[in-house]
Amino acid sequence: MTEPVRVAVDAMGGDSGPEDIVAGALEAASPALHPIVFGPKGLDTQGLELVEASEAIAMHEKPVEAVRAKTDSSLVLACRAVGDGEADAVVSAGNTGATLAAGLFHIRRLPEVDRPAIAVVLPARDGPSVLLDSGANADARPEHLLQFAQMGAIFSHEMLEVAKPEVRLLSIGEEPEKGNQLTLDAHALLAESDLNFGGNVESRHLLSHAGDVVVCDGFTGNVCLKLLEGTIKTLLEGIREEIRSSTRGKIGGLLIRPAARHLRERLDPDTYGGAYLLGLRGLAVIAHGSSSPKAIANAIRLAARGAEHHMVDRLAERLRSTVLASARP
Repeated sequence: MTEPVRVAVDAMGGDSGPEDIVAGALEAASPALHPIVFGPKGLDTQGLELVEASEAIAMHEKPVEAVRAKTDSSLVLACRAVGDGEADAVVSAGNTGATLAAGLFHIRRLPEVDRPAIAVVLPARDGPSVLLDSGANADARPEHLLQFAQMGAIFSHEMLEVAKPEVRLLSIGEEPEKGNQLTLDAHALLAESDLNFGGNVESRHLLSHAGDVVVCDGFTGNVCLKLLEGTIKTLLEGIREEIRSSTRGKIGGLLIRPAARHLRERLDPDTYGGAYLLGLRGLAVIAHGSSSPKAIANAIRLAARGAEHHMVDRLAERLRSTVLASARP
């Protein structure tokens, strides 16, 4: 029998308290998946393994300073467990910047990676898209976007089973000459690469299927991601309110209930649960601060799936060959 995947879970990261994190970990636990909860002494984990942590990093704290100062925090200890080989992956719904800092300090970057990137799977109508960077690097250079595209293509191939992922560059127009200097320079690099580059794409196509991989800087990606989350939430709430507002609406709601439920499930951020932080020597999944137990469970499963697919090894191997190829005359 193979050993179960061990996922270190930061119980002090969510907005709702450690109880919801524990509930999600319990839901995800199985003979093949072993969540390890990192939290305060006395936390009721209902049978799950507990690693005691005397500190927690709050959302408002400065990431690097907090990670350096709070060495006994649940986030730092969870990331250290991955770096030391005591866990196969880490999941946190806490401070994103602190998760990135703790990952860089204790899990460390792959030698071939200049900057790790946050990869979010978007529930597009015609198949999932990978959007990266979604917030790890507010500022980036053209060569960083090229490497984000390389990592995204590997992720799409290995995790989403897309045979030859199409890469698109997020810009303000589909024409090659559209965009700021960053996108113009990145477009030139992507066009010269061996990636399956399909050119620029506009943000209005993100929910239909802008590409298998959509690449941008972290500032743009994070703005797009939050805009999509807010739009989807407002739209679904508006439909629900209209259905409840009249007898005719309630009757119509009964008729469209199966279709509406399917749409809600497809667009629900809880479906994937989190985003991969690609480019580290170990797996890290960042969940939303307001994650429900269902979202935490799915984030833990997402982390375990990455470990089962040997995502880090595949990423390192493919990036190593790409770097070597690009260095040849």
